[in-house]
Amino acid sequence: MSKLRQRLTDSVLVFDGAMGTEIYKRDFFVNTSFDGLNLAAPDVIRKIHESYVEAGADILTTNTFAANHVALAKFGLGEKTREVNVAAVDIARSAAGPNMLVAGSIGPIPRSRHGFNAEPALDALAEQLELLEGAGVDFVIFETIHSSAESELAFKAANIAGSLPYMMSFSVDREGRAAKGEPLESLLKPLESEGRRPDALGLNCCVGPEGLLTPLEKLLAATDLPVVAQPNAGMPKQVGGRMIYMASPEYFATYALRFVNMGAASVGGCCGTGPEHIAEIAKNVKRAVIAVKRSEKTADPVADVPEVDPAPTAEKSKLGAKIAAGEWVATIEITPPKGYDLGATLEKARCCRDARIDAINIPDGPRASSRISPLVTSMMIQNEVGIEAVLHFCCRDRNLIGMQSDLLGCAAAGIANILFITGDPPKVGHYPDASAVFDADSIGMVRFQNRLNRGIDIGGNPIPAPTKALIGVGADPNAIDMTRELRRTREKVEAGAEFIITQPVFSVGSLFSFLDAIEDLNVPVIAGIWPLASYRNAEFMRNEVPGVVVPDEIMERMERRGTKEEQRAEGIAIARETLTVVRSRVAGVQVSAPFGNVETALAVANQD
Repeated sequence: MSKLRQRLTDSVLVFDGAMGTEIYKRDFFVNTSFDGLNLAAPDVIRKIHESYVEAGADILTTNTFAANHVALAKFGLGEKTREVNVAAVDIARSAAGPNMLVAGSIGPIPRSRHGFNAEPALDALAEQLELLEGAGVDFVIFETIHSSAESELAFKAANIAGSLPYMMSFSVDREGRAAKGEPLESLLKPLESEGRRPDALGLNCCVGPEGLLTPLEKLLAATDLPVVAQPNAGMPKQVGGRMIYMASPEYFATYALRFVNMGAASVGGCCGTGPEHIAEIAKNVKRAVIAVKRSEKTADPVADVPEVDPAPTAEKSKLGAKIAAGEWVATIEITPPKGYDLGATLEKARCCRDARIDAINIPDGPRASSRISPLVTSMMIQNEVGIEAVLHFCCRDRNLIGMQSDLLGCAAAGIANILFITGDPPKVGHYPDASAVFDADSIGMVRFQNRLNRGIDIGGNPIPAPTKALIGVGADPNAIDMTRELRRTREKVEAGAEFIITQPVFSVGSLFSFLDAIEDLNVPVIAGIWPLASYRNAEFMRNEVPGVVVPDEIMERMERRGTKEEQRAEGIAIARETLTVVRSRVAGVQVSAPFGNVETALAVANQD
């Protein structure tokens, strides 16, 4: 197995970002041979590479996208093809650390005014591949392949020149079509020929992070090779005479996490992305991967420590008793305040208690926000109002020691209902420089709590008395990668989850498909319902909240209402209709109180 394939198999790697965009920022315009700068301005290229190293990239790509003799000849550099490629590899190697891989970039051969001649193009590709291999790259990447003809040339070049590992990366539209409307499958056709297969496939350039979702899904389904996702930073806009890519690093990193969750083996950036984008990807993706790996390491059962049988679900809490009896449960989600005055929160909880709601759901730092302790909020609600809380327990902010302390504190305080979630990375909130711990993900925390319920702590040590937590988990019926979502849901149940609460549901069909897929688990599912407060709120939920899908027909219904009050009434009506349809398939409902408006939530939860 090649070093590239081994690294892609062992962990998620981060490629660097764009080279051309960074060169352009340094006032080298398009009438310059960017590849020729390896000879004319090597320090500039080296500093760009170094900025990606500092950002946390695992792979540097040489500045050789158009360093073939055909493209260089247009700038009078055709005779310097060897020097340009060798210099590019030397520069990248000097910037890369000992653990980094260096990829030799090979772009398509430019078409002449007389059309496309395959034989000279193949010669040019093979020549550049041999030059890069001789200069010492770890592998080559045929980038931005637009057609099946270009794909065939890349495959042939890799099989007639050298033995270096290689990957092929395609550029398609948001539906997965190549430049002339060819389907993605046609770009993969040459790989069926006899010869040395690539070590990985990829998608680069394309239209932007969101536009890469469908093509990535198609490519993952069509191949057993590792897949690399490197989108543009959105579509460029002209600002002050320059073309600027508008996708923020935070937005880009959010989609990078989605790509990894879908199954991408590596992520990076193409046109418009810079070190700031790669830094966000490296910070967030690597943290998420570490959390999963740490949880997997603790999966082994604890030896030589006696376990006790956990308390039955019905004996853990009032909510547990109703769930175990198959009775309908209704909960309201109320977000804790940003200050420390809980007066208004307690009053809202009293309204829910008087309306015979079963429990109050208390989020833990939603959208990576900093609010009063959800544990303290839950304790105050239970003690002063007399209604149970469901504490959302986020894995982002505390290490394992701190999380165990809080879980034992929950047991001491009588907070029995706990919903374990992994949590949003800090960059999506108002405290972007905060550290994300992620010692475990939600699956790992369910496993830890299950141990505590059996009298064993996280380190495998016995505790004087087992906890009696009712273990809940989240699920996303709208997940882009439903295979992964179903796998993780099963792992959560296997780890000890006793009930599931879904993300807000607007598409009933998605929920029913999810329920059908997990029917054999026999675990109660509580449907999340969000009564839209306005058309603007609907836009936010649709565009900004991961895991939420608001269908076009609901957007149209909200838009047709003129005033904000009419839109609020329509949002309630839509939520009530959704609840009516799903009621026979779920164990209960969790209704969110949009902007803290419990009257809106109660108007949905209390329907007959």
